[in-house]
Amino acid sequence: MNFRFHNLLGAPYRGGNVVVSSNNLLISAVGNRISVTDLVKSETITLPSQSSANISRIAVSHDGLFLLAIDDNARAQFINLHRRVVLHRITFKSPVSAVEFSPDGSLIGVAVGKLIQIWRSPGFKKEFFPFELVRTFADFDDRVTSLDWSPDSSYLLAGSKDLTVRLFCVRKLKGFHKPFLFLGHRDVIVGAFFGVDKKSGQVSKVYSVSKDGAIFTWGCGDGKLGESGKDGEGISEPSSPGTPEKEEGGGGGVGKDSVKKRMEVDGKDSNLNEEGEVLLHGIKWELLKKDLCSQGAKVSACDHHRVLDLLVIGFSNGVFGLYQMPDFICRHLLSISRQKITTAVFNDLGNWLTFGCAKLGQLLVWEWNSESYILKQQGHYFDVNCIAYSPDSQLLATGADDNKIKVWNVSSGFCFVTFSEHTNAVTALHFTANNNSLLSASLDGTVRAWDLFRYRNFRIFTSPSSRQFVSLTADPSGEVVCAGTFDSFEIFVWSMKTGRLLDILSGHEGPVHGLMFSPTNAVLASSSWDKTVRLWDVFEGKGNVERFGHTHDVLTVAYRPDGKQLASSTLDGHIHFWDPLEGILMYTIEGRRDIAGGRLMTDRRAAANSSSGKCFTTLCYFADGSYILAGGSSKYICMYDVAEQVLLRRFQITHNLSLDGVLDFLNSKNMTEAGPLNLIDDYDSDTEQGVDKQTRGMPGFGLPGSLPNRGRPIVRTKSLKIAPTGRTFSAATTEGVLIYSMDESLIFDPTDLDVDITPEAVDAALNEDQLSRALIISLRLNEDGLVKKCILAVNPIDIPAVATSIPFRYLQRLIEAFADLMEGGCPHVEFVLRWCQEICKVHGHSIQRNSRNMLPGLKSLQKAITRLHQDLAETCSSNQYMLRYLCSTSMKR
Repeated sequence: MNFRFHNLLGAPYRGGNVVVSSNNLLISAVGNRISVTDLVKSETITLPSQSSANISRIAVSHDGLFLLAIDDNARAQFINLHRRVVLHRITFKSPVSAVEFSPDGSLIGVAVGKLIQIWRSPGFKKEFFPFELVRTFADFDDRVTSLDWSPDSSYLLAGSKDLTVRLFCVRKLKGFHKPFLFLGHRDVIVGAFFGVDKKSGQVSKVYSVSKDGAIFTWGCGDGKLGESGKDGEGISEPSSPGTPEKEEGGGGGVGKDSVKKRMEVDGKDSNLNEEGEVLLHGIKWELLKKDLCSQGAKVSACDHHRVLDLLVIGFSNGVFGLYQMPDFICRHLLSISRQKITTAVFNDLGNWLTFGCAKLGQLLVWEWNSESYILKQQGHYFDVNCIAYSPDSQLLATGADDNKIKVWNVSSGFCFVTFSEHTNAVTALHFTANNNSLLSASLDGTVRAWDLFRYRNFRIFTSPSSRQFVSLTADPSGEVVCAGTFDSFEIFVWSMKTGRLLDILSGHEGPVHGLMFSPTNAVLASSSWDKTVRLWDVFEGKGNVERFGHTHDVLTVAYRPDGKQLASSTLDGHIHFWDPLEGILMYTIEGRRDIAGGRLMTDRRAAANSSSGKCFTTLCYFADGSYILAGGSSKYICMYDVAEQVLLRRFQITHNLSLDGVLDFLNSKNMTEAGPLNLIDDYDSDTEQGVDKQTRGMPGFGLPGSLPNRGRPIVRTKSLKIAPTGRTFSAATTEGVLIYSMDESLIFDPTDLDVDITPEAVDAALNEDQLSRALIISLRLNEDGLVKKCILAVNPIDIPAVATSIPFRYLQRLIEAFADLMEGGCPHVEFVLRWCQEICKVHGHSIQRNSRNMLPGLKSLQKAITRLHQDLAETCSSNQYMLRYLCSTSMKR
């Protein structure tokens, strides 16, 4: 049971900045993890590494190899993006507000409070101290807000909350060189950018954007700063003892009478280096124009594309503007959200714009030329309460406290439909057996059925009086729908076809939080807070058949897949296993110590002694019934062997210290008279400027495991589901929906390292009897003739070995080649069928998990095999009739 973290669903964006790498890879921070979205393939993955707190700033190198992620505790991870591994770690001394790689990738600019630090970028090799501090600039009087590198990686432009923009020279030069100061703004600087000349490619302009919507365009004068003496006429320079004498008349074109503010040292201009190169921070920059783009709100995000000279500005009211610089021509002005836009960024080509809204969890990619969306994703605003797998394991449905239901494609990680008709929290979900419809229960008093083909609500089940539904199930045939209530302690039974209420099962004396039909018969099991589990015969109308008593409140119930065992979890942290046929208790697992761990900020006792409240609120059997997963109000998910009652493994769902309940030991230094420091709200967000990060203000409607903690999220697992294939399970946690899988998500292809992938290499591999290598190279070349040649060159005995070595990414192409061979009248029918059989044996799980993407190739192969089968059947039938005729005529003679 080697389950590993595979992906994170339910939250594409929660705050911080977003970067685009290689023009089509969108990288965003989701809590303490990094999500990477391929905008061309429409796939999203989550890197397996975790930070110790929520990630606030990320930066990617221009070649797309390295990623630097910095969390709220100023701890940074240097990640190899292609291999998805952490290479190095470093901790900064203060919170980081901005970070940027230099264009050549050799340096990293980091804004640490008021300081700007220049670090040498580490490489692939392991070093004892990979990060080397090159320079530190301490010129600002307040926190630095933005950084931008010049194209040659020699200069750095930085904006700050002290209303100034400064231009720094990164290289160490002789003498003391102050940064150039851009003044005039009346509000905090949001962004400062270099503008380049399209012909020469050299820096010619500087743009600075402040929070009040003012855009200043700065240009360098025609002459050098040392050659301009108009401002300093008639002003005598004070004496400076100990400095070299200034040479007179060395100004070049300046009158002898004029005295300059900045003098020349050793006959050289102060804005020239030893090679005679003009220094940008020594040039006189002039304010060319001022523009105002305020849309009745503050500027919250901005970005500039140097090649196209476009400036995008996002506002706190959800509006963004796209402007052509330097003329300040408005290309587009649109409203994409009702909340503050927290990030806005261009891709490399400049044709796609990426926006993020942290409060609503929105992530949008918009193509401004065609005015169309490339990506439009939004996660759940509050915690996910329930999840459900479709029978083919391809889809995953999630319901949350934000009244919405989202359906996700498990293989791609994308949400393709959202249902928002419920008016209160969604508490339970269930897929019907035909895979075409989804059932949902809500606290608004309705149970709804959704059509996954037409994406509409086709049936609503209601009770005679308003009730709050907290549990839901349907029988294996999909004809009967049952829902348990929170307030009236009843179970309602409806007909799926007509929507009519068939029966009301009463008998429980507490909220019915667990419902499940037996997989083999029509017996319904229900669990309640009245310390009982009851069995009901729904179809025969006999009502309560069996009653299992417990010593504590029963939180949930689950049937074993064969229907011969029933598991229930109680408030004291125990899991009881019952025989539903005999009505006897089989086993009991005491799981309180297994699930104990993590101390809340408000707890008065240590984690080791505070096991109260630690209980399992969700249970799920594995496909074979020998193991069971249990999760609840803890940071752990426990896996047990049912027969031996032994804890096999504990999955820690997160290491994020921004959540409450992760630490086992609290630091007494963080305790004050007013309470723990982490619970004191010192977030100085202005209501006019909007919210910078996603917050949870709703405590959870009194559902099991929901504890109000002054808005600070508490780590817990609300729902667990195992995919019908048995190779994947999902957990609805505070961090989102975590998917754990036994299948490797990263497949290493050795041919990716070769440069000479040519048809000659295929022939050479065939001559050397390297059949697997030859087939993989031909599949990568995607030449039909070579692929078929390599397939037919394999010896029938070697087919299993070659089929095992083929990476999953080439299966679609290989199946299409099999279909072409069958349709083209290939004489080796049995040979091709053996190939298909071995491919299905080796890659069956992967094909089933990605069947929707591989459906065209599979259908064409099925069509070819069916047609060949029909032709052979006709030939065999005619031959059979001919043989019968010949036998009968021979007997007559």
